[in-house]
Amino acid sequence: MGADDSFADKISRELEKNAIVSQDCKHVGMLSIKTANRSVEDALKMPDPVDLYHGLLNEGEVACLFADSNAGKSIFAVQMGDHISRYRKVLYVDCELSEKQFQLRYTNRELGFRYVFSDNFYRAEIDPEHIGVQNYEEAIIKDIEEAAIQTDSRIVIIDNLTYLCNSSEKGDVAGLFMMKLIALKKKHSLTLLIISHTPKRNLSNPISQNDLAGSKKLYNFFDNVFAIGQSAKDKRIKFVKQVKVRASEYIYDSDNVIIYEITNDGGYVHFLHKGYGKESDHLRDKSEEDEALTRTNIRSLHRDGKSIREIADLVNLSKTTVHRIIAQEKKKEAVSLEDVVLDLDDIPDGVAGSGGGGIRVGDGVSCGGAVPCGDVGQVGQPGQCGTLADTVGEREPFIFDLYENLDFL
Repeated sequence: MGADDSFADKISRELEKNAIVSQDCKHVGMLSIKTANRSVEDALKMPDPVDLYHGLLNEGEVACLFADSNAGKSIFAVQMGDHISRYRKVLYVDCELSEKQFQLRYTNRELGFRYVFSDNFYRAEIDPEHIGVQNYEEAIIKDIEEAAIQTDSRIVIIDNLTYLCNSSEKGDVAGLFMMKLIALKKKHSLTLLIISHTPKRNLSNPISQNDLAGSKKLYNFFDNVFAIGQSAKDKRIKFVKQVKVRASEYIYDSDNVIIYEITNDGGYVHFLHKGYGKESDHLRDKSEEDEALTRTNIRSLHRDGKSIREIADLVNLSKTTVHRIIAQEKKKEAVSLEDVVLDLDDIPDGVAGSGGGGIRVGDGVSCGGAVPCGDVGQVGQPGQCGTLADTVGEREPFIFDLYENLDFL
């Protein structure tokens, strides 16, 4: 009887415990809701993420590796996959190289030697006949899921994003695609490494999140982002820098980038570790031409209506620096405009009217009374002149439009 009571008490306690858990976790549609404390307690029961590759990739993350063309992105991605495959199964989705090109990269013909990968390292490539089929992006995600299941791979490397998402520069499309990949990752407890490009970049500037090609929304979906840079001082040298770290800590920032040299060791093309250093030691010294190009770019972006914050992000400068450059450029334009004097006698008919006298920027327009005054915006119509705005800032659009119409200036 006592034993029965003990068993009943045990069942009762379990039921009470489950009831408490049930109360702590509520479900509302797609959401599961817990107290913050309960979330922490449940997470403490889960294993901590495993460092898969020297602090650059942790288990369970969605990470991104990006670099310029010919920087060695695919070589580094294969190297990471090869290393991880020593203790995990890895699926490498290769959209860059054909099977023959892959073989040639990892074969030394002179020595008659080829590199032997682990049997845990799987390589998949897209059948050319299926590229561009209807609902291509959905189909390829579904096939990657099936390939991961069949190979029992929990680490998936996709090389590269452009081949899977043709509209990666469009925020909404790129965002939806990444959400589908993240759903796939959560469903099967995957670790995803996505390879991406960077547009042509100025080697005098540090690598930043703005160098990642495609929509800026892409960056927000990644847990971890790192990049390969080309040393401007030595063509043989590459460096790897962490650009974003969500859950762990920055190890390889601007003051501690990883230095590599690409080498071929008996058919194995790989990044050979050379040590650590500062990113600034591998950036190109800024020239007067670089400075002028940056100023021109900032001026153009400002005229296009971009905010100082947006411009700062695009040109990899601080908001204070961008604001100062814009102010300096406006001041130079204002000074040059105040000194411009247009003599109407020298202006061809049909450009800005006729008659004696001249236009001095900053003053009202004088045309000698030959014609009635109108708006200066009517450039190109004979017999008309006009008055300019009272402030230089308001006059600028007119002056630039006028310059475009006056070939002789």
